[in-house]
Amino acid sequence: MSKPKYKRILLKLSGETLLPEGAKYGIGVNAAEWIAEEIKTICDMGVSVAIVIGGGNIFRGSAAEAGGMNRVRADTMGMLATVINGLALQEAFERRGVQQRHMTAIEIATVAELFIPQVADGYWKAGNVLILTGGTGHPYFSTDTASSLRAVELGAEVIFKGTKVDGVYDSDPVKNPGAKRFDKLTFDEVLARQLKVMDSTSISMCRDNNIPIVVFNIFEKGNLEKVAMGEEIGTVVYGHKGI
Repeated sequence: MSKPKYKRILLKLSGETLLPEGAKYGIGVNAAEWIAEEIKTICDMGVSVAIVIGGGNIFRGSAAEAGGMNRVRADTMGMLATVINGLALQEAFERRGVQQRHMTAIEIATVAELFIPQVADGYWKAGNVLILTGGTGHPYFSTDTASSLRAVELGAEVIFKGTKVDGVYDSDPVKNPGAKRFDKLTFDEVLARQLKVMDSTSISMCRDNNIPIVVFNIFEKGNLEKVAMGEEIGTVVYGHKGI
């Protein structure tokens, strides 16, 4: 059997990956079970996985701010929403007997352990899936930035961004049937074209630390395994040292 191309990955998931089918808000048990099963598959292959998940299926700080809410409070609520999603994933992993540690950037001692890079690295090396919530622990930073930051801190080889589309396009493929999908892009191209891969802070951080990003459709069964094996699925964003 072929060996995985990547051994230490950070998987970035939006909160919408946990949405119940057809819903705009909430957590679907089946969705959490699906994600956990896909991740378990690559863990069983010897791949170390750390997950950063958003909270948009529960609360969006940007929308609340647009409605007049204080930005710091709105972002704090958004960070707490990611913790709730982390608990849903934690439950799904426990059902499968997958070792995991839920660590958060905001201190909630009775719910999850405070994220400390050295401690998290020890858990990772011991074979635990890391569920990393609470964003960066600070307002004004997205979970995209949290993903890049955690990838750097933990020495991840790559960031996998699991989405509902099959890669990065030059325009919205839902609105524009003629949108062009990219197989490969450099970080500089993403920034110059203002493509919606991850926010500019996270893209710059990945570029400066030479951590590639693979954007793919995680809702297609088996895609996570294929990407871990190095199959050319989705879009790869890379730096000056190649991929």
